[in-house]
Amino acid sequence: MVRARLPTAVLKRRKPARSRNPVPELAARPRPWGRALGLTGVVLVGAWLGLLIVGDVRVSVGPMNTTMTLRPSVTGGTKINISPLGALSLDSHIAPVRLDVNVDQLDPERSQALVDHPERLSGLQDEVARDIEHGTLDLALRSCVAVVSGATALGLAVYRRPRRALAAGGLALALLGASGATAWATWNPDSVLEPRFSGLLSSAPSLVGNARSIVTEFDVYQQELARLVTNVTKLYDVTSTLPAFQPDPTTVRVLHVSDIHLNPASWKIIASLVEQYKVDVIVDSGDTMDHGSAAENGFLDPIATLGAPYVWVRGNHDSLVTQRYLEGMKNVHVLDDGRAVTLAGLRFAGVGDPQFTPDRSSAPGAEESQEEAGARLAQALRAQRDAGTPADVAIAHEPSAARGTDGEVPLVLAGHLHHEDTEVMRKGTRLRVEGSTGGSGLRAVEGKYPDPIEASILYFDRDTRRLQAWDEIRLGGLGLTTAEVSRHLPKENLPGAAPSPSPSPTPSPSPPLSPSAGLPVSPSGTASRAAP
Repeated sequence: MVRARLPTAVLKRRKPARSRNPVPELAARPRPWGRALGLTGVVLVGAWLGLLIVGDVRVSVGPMNTTMTLRPSVTGGTKINISPLGALSLDSHIAPVRLDVNVDQLDPERSQALVDHPERLSGLQDEVARDIEHGTLDLALRSCVAVVSGATALGLAVYRRPRRALAAGGLALALLGASGATAWATWNPDSVLEPRFSGLLSSAPSLVGNARSIVTEFDVYQQELARLVTNVTKLYDVTSTLPAFQPDPTTVRVLHVSDIHLNPASWKIIASLVEQYKVDVIVDSGDTMDHGSAAENGFLDPIATLGAPYVWVRGNHDSLVTQRYLEGMKNVHVLDDGRAVTLAGLRFAGVGDPQFTPDRSSAPGAEESQEEAGARLAQALRAQRDAGTPADVAIAHEPSAARGTDGEVPLVLAGHLHHEDTEVMRKGTRLRVEGSTGGSGLRAVEGKYPDPIEASILYFDRDTRRLQAWDEIRLGGLGLTTAEVSRHLPKENLPGAAPSPSPSPTPSPSPPLSPSAGLPVSPSGTASRAAP
């Protein structure tokens, strides 16, 4: 049988037979739900980027300059940041956006006007209410622009199609509108009555005021925010009235605490101060314990979690058992007999208290033993200076021992007295006595009024290693909810003052200072305000 051959051209025109098992297409079309999820992801990311870039609004609320921002959130609410004092959170609404209010600084002119004319505080509530209303409206408009612009721009970058980009912008606007409607529907003005405090503010909740005695009304939110502004104004006034010194990122910050006396609340306060003030070193000038027994040693364990190196000298309520326990603890530097350590660029040298009197008795020759301890510390300071490693800060528990270092070091820190004091001694060394960071411990209930909880932030120039300023922090004692922050400058750092020479045998004496109680105090350029 002979098969006929078809011409080649005919064979080329024949269509190939279809296979029974067709090969699937290489690129399948995306399903609708996949496209929707992708668009939603682009919208959310673009809206978030838009809020980050242009979503801030600077608003003057009363005498304060604030920054309002909307941020994505799972739970919603309002967060008011009052750096470095801490923050308070309010369950003001339930929505996927949170309102952040950062208190940046006080306006010097407006705050000074309130100080000079206290009668204006009565009208501050209405002024704050108007400022918050205008700021919120401005924030809403700007947030709409930021969200739509961010989503549209990212949609155009991802899809390269104007229609898809416009769809992303429209969806972003719809989501923002839905979030605003949810926030409006769940708005809870009474949330300001039960704020959650963090940082230093957790020890002074009266910043908001005793709102629980106020009859709840719809505008209570604005009323209590006005009360908050008034009280924070008093706290912030100190920094605005002392423009001569502004700490910068290179400034070395040292937290000085003393006489904790087994008060467990002190560790939380110290940890908060370390975080809020970005503390580099903690100095404890003794009497951390009450009886110095081994059973008390567990009280010291939180020191390892405070977040900064801990420099410690023994007080008259601290035993050698206490000292040995701390010597074995990580990140703790125990100083005694003039031993020195360098931390954050500063060199610290210290001596432990020569006495151990947990029963508060007065042993014979107590004053002589303190003078001998001070002399040993001074001798060690001279030896270190001769070796080319001079100390910047000396530490002793009792001021009588600290006085022995006069002329050997720029600054000496002490405690023991349970109240703050500062003086420049005859040969030029500044003596800084800290109050009780434990509010005198259990002794707080012995007197008519509880002792306050006191600590200080010392600011040092990183290059010269000299004290530039210090903040005294005072919290109300047992049963009280007050907070006071005061800024002090050495006399040589005041505007127009000549640079201070190093400690020498013939300096000009300066009268001692006491913690300010409200108004500026001379001679060291201080100011403070209390939150009632």
